[in-house]
Amino acid sequence: MSMNADTRLYATAIAVVSGLYSIASALGDSMGSMPLSGSIMLVVGIVVLLHGMVLLSPAAERLGRASGPLMVLWAAIMLGNQALAAMTSSSSMMGAMSWDGGMVAIAALMLASGLIMIRREEM
Repeated sequence: MSMNADTRLYATAIAVVSGLYSIASALGDSMGSMPLSGSIMLVVGIVVLLHGMVLLSPAAERLGRASGPLMVLWAAIMLGNQALAAMTSSSSMMGAMSWDGGMVAIAALMLASGLIMIRREEM
């Protein structure tokens, strides 16, 4: 079963925004205290942005059922990276400041979208 056009556009919007936000966040924090975290977000941002662009192309049909699980994977990496950053910096009295609320919100939205896509594919 292929993804309908509305679902594809919704997933594209989430992936493009998430990817751009991740890239911008990583580049903005490239001089920060967590270079590994920034590198992870840069790579994930690029991959997520490319995923969103593929969803706008004819190649989306080949991606098929993998799109929902991939969105769940990207969201899990984003959320895990945020948790790691919070745990790592909590000893420096900046734990609460290390969470990027925007990143967490976008990752949660991406997670929900991926789960909805998986559920629709099973119907």
